[in-house]
Amino acid sequence: MSGEAKVPGSRLLTFAAWSVLVLGLWLWGREITGVQIPVPGQAGGPAAAGMPAAHTPLGPAAPARVDVPSLGVQAPVIVRDLDAKGAIEPPPYENPGTVGWWRGGAQPGTAGTALLVGHVDTQSKPAVFYGLSSAKPGDKVRVVRADGSVAEFTVEDVRVHERAGFDPAKAYGPRVRGRAELRLVTCGGAYDKAAKEYTANVVVSAYLTGVGVRPGTAA
Repeated sequence: MSGEAKVPGSRLLTFAAWSVLVLGLWLWGREITGVQIPVPGQAGGPAAAGMPAAHTPLGPAAPARVDVPSLGVQAPVIVRDLDAKGAIEPPPYENPGTVGWWRGGAQPGTAGTALLVGHVDTQSKPAVFYGLSSAKPGDKVRVVRADGSVAEFTVEDVRVHERAGFDPAKAYGPRVRGRAELRLVTCGGAYDKAAKEYTANVVVSAYLTGVGVRPGTAA
């Protein structure tokens, strides 16, 4: 799809570019503070044509790993908080294969929207979410959780949100009341060499459609 990030030679995603991304998450997080989360079990309305039905939200458990088989992604997940400036701490640049989970949002599998963020590239190679914009509706996203359960999500859509006029509530807000939803987020669009940043965010939206148990974990 248009907006897929290409990796120019010898550069690193700038702090300024990342700040625009995470500031949107922070503003969205402030907007939902104090909003009552619907009780688990209210999985929302019928699924779109050809898409599986939403699964009842799960109990709480932090994410440990995220797998996106169609993109070849298999990455550890680490907790991210807000820094002193009120922005979400990005995953460490020295670990480009790591995904960050924003602790201020929902835990993947619970009712609400869980946010997983990752870099698109490094100075010399693609990072964990480089291929994110090529995800397609129906693709599976599996989140291995700390309790041994595996929350399976189905991709609903992929959108490229331009930074100009960016609406965090539209990008990250829940689509269906009471549903367990997931957003995978990275930078995308065109790369502005003058500003040394991307012009958009890639946001993959998915919702919980199944649950399993990690191999080797007692049921």
